[in-house]
Amino acid sequence: MSARARVFAVVGAAAVLVAGATAGVAWLQARGETTTAALHPRAGVPPLLFDFGLRNDAESKALANGAKLLRDGKRARAAAIFGRYHSLQAQLGAAFAKWPDLDDVESLAAHNPASPVAQLHLGLALVWAGRNTDGVKTLRQVQSRFPDSQSAVDAESVLYARDFPGLPYLIIPVSPPSASTLARQVQLAARAAKRGGAQAQLVYGVMLWRLDHRVSARRWLEAAARREPNPYTLTAAAVSAFTKRNPTAAFARLGPLTGRFPQAAVVRFHLGLLLLWTRQVQKGTEQLRLVVKSDPDSLYAKEATRLLSALVPNGTK
Repeated sequence: MSARARVFAVVGAAAVLVAGATAGVAWLQARGETTTAALHPRAGVPPLLFDFGLRNDAESKALANGAKLLRDGKRARAAAIFGRYHSLQAQLGAAFAKWPDLDDVESLAAHNPASPVAQLHLGLALVWAGRNTDGVKTLRQVQSRFPDSQSAVDAESVLYARDFPGLPYLIIPVSPPSASTLARQVQLAARAAKRGGAQAQLVYGVMLWRLDHRVSARRWLEAAARREPNPYTLTAAAVSAFTKRNPTAAFARLGPLTGRFPQAAVVRFHLGLLLLWTRQVQKGTEQLRLVVKSDPDSLYAKEATRLLSALVPNGTK
């Protein structure tokens, strides 16, 4: 099962992420480099950030393997995989396998102006070519034009590489509908949410958030919070307001909830997570310690303990 498909995994992997992982991309700022020449190209090949959505077919698995091979420096093997397919993502992979040839990437983006994946990879290619001004502009356009896409989340992770990559974890104890595939689960969850129950709206919103459809997720989580304003729905709605461009929107909503629901571990745990996501590690650990102290037997205390243990030795003491 792919990492994208494991949408209901809790934060076991978060401990590893918080302990030492970074976005893997240098902090980007448009510092006035020329937009026509590559004065300071970056080493290596730009990363391939494919968006397979709910797909789990042979091609998506092969292309993901090709992306890994390229990342590991095995260009010929990666190029052979990409050459077997004709999709846009396969063509982008083939173009990156020929790096530093920028022409094919620019051509693919020009012929696919409505594709967030194509525009994201154009932005990445421009940055790696040393054209930060153009690259940053393109990545910001991905954010603004395609805000409900995984590509927008990936673009934000590159633009704000000092923060942790991706969206903050949203850990709400909900169960997806029973089905044989993730695609069917999402379909059933959407159908249930449209019938209007707060719990169904919460389930669907959490699923969408974990699939990086943050605009749609926020719409359903806000609907659940309006229908049944409890610590879980209100926390989920608050977290869904988070962007790295403007993290204060989420903090402004989570902070008051700690006073409104002082015994609700779900609120303080997510406040701690958002602080960690924005590299406010000391403040984040303080919130997580309060979770462990106030509700030691809860799911959130368990996950907070794992995070604290990864952050500092004996972090829960």
